[in-house]
Amino acid sequence: MTGAASVIRAQQDTAIANGELTHSALPPSSARQSTQDLGALGKRIFHDTPNEASLYVGARLACNSCHLNDGTTPYAAPMTGIAPLFPEFSQRAKRMISLRDRIDECFIRSENGRPLPENGKEMTTLVAYIESLSGQNDGGAEPSGRGLVELPALSGSSQRGGAIFAAQCAACHGSEGNGVGSAIPPLWGPESFNDGAGMYGIENMAAFVVRNDAAGESEVADAAAGVRRIFYIHTKPRPKYNPAFDKY
Repeated sequence: MTGAASVIRAQQDTAIANGELTHSALPPSSARQSTQDLGALGKRIFHDTPNEASLYVGARLACNSCHLNDGTTPYAAPMTGIAPLFPEFSQRAKRMISLRDRIDECFIRSENGRPLPENGKEMTTLVAYIESLSGQNDGGAEPSGRGLVELPALSGSSQRGGAIFAAQCAACHGSEGNGVGSAIPPLWGPESFNDGAGMYGIENMAAFVVRNDAAGESEVADAAAGVRRIFYIHTKPRPKYNPAFDKY
């Protein structure tokens, strides 16, 4: 992102951080919309975030890029059953956070964007969609398949990982890791997640890849090649997290 666009974004970031930017809110008629209608719009935003919530996204990633199958795949950070668990303690924030806080963290870090307006249509409908995935959870039990799989201590070679990436990943993600649209997200570069995102952590990305990667390693026991690719990807440039949003 260069030129006028980068200037506009910098101005927006400053204005949002200072609480000065006026956001779009739900239209008055939305108060009469059914929960199902709100959830349907939230699912559309979840699935195609760069286009459906473009004002708040700096990367070419959708929520669906990491929370696969619109947040329903086990061990791909699923949304199923999580809404009743909030508020919960966040190790990263070192405080209790709400579901809305958690959504904002994803927009700020994984989508290299900015927080959503508290009562705007984007936040309201995303919450409605995530809540619609929690009908089977009474708020007591930890949902099955939540988060990512656990892996043993990792070690790898970025050089060997580069060769594996070229052979197994470049056909879809491109030799420069730039992907195609939001369906095949960029793994590095100016349109990828920033270095404050969960996926920037080698352990998190490796756990995601070994369980969900279409290129090969679908079992933890066969994770070695996948882990080497992660070390390679981790050496590549990406946007910096904006500390102006630390309060979120």
